[in-house]
Amino acid sequence: MAKTSSIEKNKRRARLAKQYAGRRGRLKEIARNKNVSMEERFAATLKLAELPRNSAKIRVRNRCEITGRPRAFYRKFKMSRIAMRELGSKGLIPGLVKSSW
Repeated sequence: MAKTSSIEKNKRRARLAKQYAGRRGRLKEIARNKNVSMEERFAATLKLAELPRNSAKIRVRNRCEITGRPRAFYRKFKMSRIAMRELGSKGLIPGLVKSSW
C-alpha cells in the first residue's frame, strides 16, 4: 500500500487539473495561435505561468485504484499488476484468466 499522503496529493492534483482545464486550454490555444499578435501570445503565456503548477494534467500520476501503487499500472483496468493478479486469481475480473503451466 502506498503512503496515504502520496495518494491524497495525487487526488488534489487531479482535482486542480479538472478545475483549471478550461482556462488552461484557452490560454494554450491563444499562445500557440500564429495569427494572434506577439504581445497577446506573450500575455497568454504569462497568465499560463501564473496558474498553479499542479493544475497541469501532466503532473497527475496514474495510480492503482486499490493499492495506490504508481508503477506497473494497467490503464484498461486502472490497477497495478499485483492487484490485477490477485483479483484475477480469485476470478473477480470478468474475462481474465490467470495463466499457469
